[in-house]
Formats: sequence, structure tokens, C-alpha cells
Amino acid sequence: MTIEEEIGRLLISKKLTVSTTESCTGGLLSSKLTDVSGSSSYITLNLITYSNETKQKMLGVEKSVLDTKGAVSEECAYQMSKGLYELTKSDICISTTGIAGPTGGTPEKPVGLMYSCIYTHEKYKIYKILKPSDTPRIKMKELFVEEVLKNLAGFIKD
Repeated sequence: MTIEEEIGRLLISKKLTVSTTESCTGGLLSSKLTDVSGSSSYITLNLITYSNETKQKMLGVEKSVLDTKGAVSEECAYQMSKGLYELTKSDICISTTGIAGPTGGTPEKPVGLMYSCIYTHEKYKIYKILKPSDTPRIKMKELFVEEVLKNLAGFIKD
């Protein structure tokens, strides 16, 4: 059984819905979750909010957060998933924001850095994920999504 199938079984058994909003993973997380037959019973909405403007307009991410902390930050990941919750009322809302590379990193925020937030109306958890900066872009996205799926499975089990 794949981790996506395990997540699907967990969501169905607990009667939970899920939505995603992705930046650096560009829809790969959504693709993995929807690869599971029957996923329409638990997936509410999946968005790719790549630009800062879209993060603001669709999810209510504050301009001040983007200006001071940046799109690749704990604060942005939190506001993305919280905004998605406000939009969908899904039981679980997941965000991804990071730098898949190979360009675009800084010493403070290197290529390979991603923040993800899993949000519910009762609690949330922010994950900082750091992968080797020399990882090719497509592989980087795959590694990011693998981590998010592991974190999601653990979150649902708790």
C-alpha cells in the first residue's frame, strides 16, 4: 500500500475531508492524493497558489507577512493553510511553500527549504523541510511531497 492509499483509508475511516494549497510543489501533492481511487470522497479543493498576489487574493495571506517574512516562511505557510480552511471548511488543510531551485535561494533561505502547514479548526502544525540544494528541481518537488505525505499520515493518526 502506498502512503497516499494509507492516507485515503485514514481519511475515509475517520470521515475527514482534505484540501491543499501548493506553491513550490506545483500540484504534485494534489496529484499524489488524487491518484487514489475514491479520493473524490475526501478531497474538497486543491489549489496552486504560486504567486504572492494569488496567495493574498485567494487565501488572505497578509501583504505585511510577504513583505517582511517572505513567501517561504512559517508565517506564510500558516496563513495559506488557515486561509484555505476559511475558503473550504475542509477538516484538514495543507500548504506548501518553498524553493525548489536550482536558482532562487539565499544563505538564509537556501534552495531545498520548504515550509508546510497542516491546519484544522482545532490545531495546526508547521513543518520545516530542508533537502540538499543540489537536488534537481523535479526530484526536489518529489522529496518535498514525500515529506508532506509522511507528515500528513502522522498528523491524521495522532
